[in-house]
Amino acid sequence: MITDALVFLQSWYASCCNDDWEHSYGVTIDTLDNPGWCLKIDLVNTPLAGAVLDRLVVERAEDNWVHAWSNGIHFEAVCGSLNLGEVLEVFREFVGNAVSPPD
Repeated sequence: MITDALVFLQSWYASCCNDDWEHSYGVTIDTLDNPGWCLKIDLVNTPLAGAVLDRLVVERAEDNWVHAWSNGIHFEAVCGSLNLGEVLEVFREFVGNAVSPPD
């Protein structure tokens, strides 16, 4: 599952690169000092521009947690040190829900 979510992120990023977008926007993965991960994905000038996600909060344990949200400009997530794959999966689900036609 982690590999699939990473492959998805790579494909999504590549689909946004148009010799212009990648010069101003992109994807950032960084570490937190508590410890954990921080993911920030620019949505401007992508099919996801304007897509909003209310804050998702999953608190399982001190080192097992996920927070994710989107303000329509960025998709952002922070998580525990072993939850990076999970937040990549949350992004994949966000993309699927954001571009799906309404029922």
